[in-house]
Amino acid sequence: MKITVAGVGYVGLSLAVLLAQNHSVTAVTTTQKKADMINAKKSPIADCEIEEYLAEKPLDLTVTTDKEAAYRDAEFIVIATPTNYETATHHFDTSAVEDVIEIAKRLNPNAVLVIKSTVPVGYTKAVSEKYGLNTIIFSPEFLREGKALYDNLYPSRIIVGAPKDNAKLVSAAQTFADLLLQGAVKKDVPVLITDPTEAEAIKLFANTYLALRVSFFNELDTYAEAKGMNTKQIIDGVCLDPRIGGHYNNPSFGYGGYCLPKDTKQLLANFQGVPNKVVRAIVESNETRMDVIADRVLEKAGGLPCTVGVYRLTMKSGSDNFRASSIQGVMQRLQALGAEIIVYEPTLTDDMFGSWRVVHSLDMFNKEAAVIVANRYDPELEGMMEKVYTRDLYFRD
Repeated sequence: MKITVAGVGYVGLSLAVLLAQNHSVTAVTTTQKKADMINAKKSPIADCEIEEYLAEKPLDLTVTTDKEAAYRDAEFIVIATPTNYETATHHFDTSAVEDVIEIAKRLNPNAVLVIKSTVPVGYTKAVSEKYGLNTIIFSPEFLREGKALYDNLYPSRIIVGAPKDNAKLVSAAQTFADLLLQGAVKKDVPVLITDPTEAEAIKLFANTYLALRVSFFNELDTYAEAKGMNTKQIIDGVCLDPRIGGHYNNPSFGYGGYCLPKDTKQLLANFQGVPNKVVRAIVESNETRMDVIADRVLEKAGGLPCTVGVYRLTMKSGSDNFRASSIQGVMQRLQALGAEIIVYEPTLTDDMFGSWRVVHSLDMFNKEAAVIVANRYDPELEGMMEKVYTRDLYFRD
């Protein structure tokens, strides 16, 4: 089967690699450098399984910047382009998705278009009507940064949304689910074929629940720290209840990354006109957490004026993602309060990251900083732990 994947971020590239084990896959990027890199069997993103499969597996995968050639003959066109949440409109910017739909409609109107990008609830139905197409289905992704291909190889579930009154599209949805199963290592995977609107809601509600869990344990930590209590003992005791369990319970500076911040805000926007308290509280709780962390950091520094050292900007170990990392929210608050911010981030080669100075020597970083802020522990911090402020109680992501 000929399959085209639009986008080579962690969603698109992991899907392209998964499908290229058994089918002819062409991935489309706007960057020639990325195309050359992947065609040379090297991954442009940090993901150990993607790196391994590109280097060692016999994949039928080609990456190109030629959109028209890539879309013309494909049976399935998988859309995995980014959709960033726009605070001005309170909705995702879906222009990159629609760019693909417009080209596909012109060049290959019979191809099945599979939206993998995260979109507002009701988007697939609306965009199908907008373009007069009955070829669009939606399939949410449930992938972790740095483990995207692993999560495609060992999926928790496969969900594909197609209009129930369109037998041809329902069949195409099942075929696409079968393609994902064919590439997976895990075989006993639950498959759910739903209406596309329900599939869109599943994605946003699932991520908002994860954000809720992060926020809950962060607020538990805020309370315990304010009262001089041992957070870890409380969490350990709470999580011994099997109904609660010990996952997603390590305190942090707030939820961040590619998905949770934008998905929670989009779901809240979708609640317009519908009574809610919990979803709004999840969004607001994350902002409050960053305020609390900034105050705690200044207390540890001994107050203002001070130099605050920020150790690593990435969301978690094994990730190269800075986007919407919670530590940047803390940095913005500290800077607004009057603290000088310096950054130690080995992946940066420039001397500035935005308005923040980058210090490339760890020893110099330690000497300059009155307090070192680390969202996640690293053994590299061992010699300076008396300066470190972190809420990473379990030394894991």
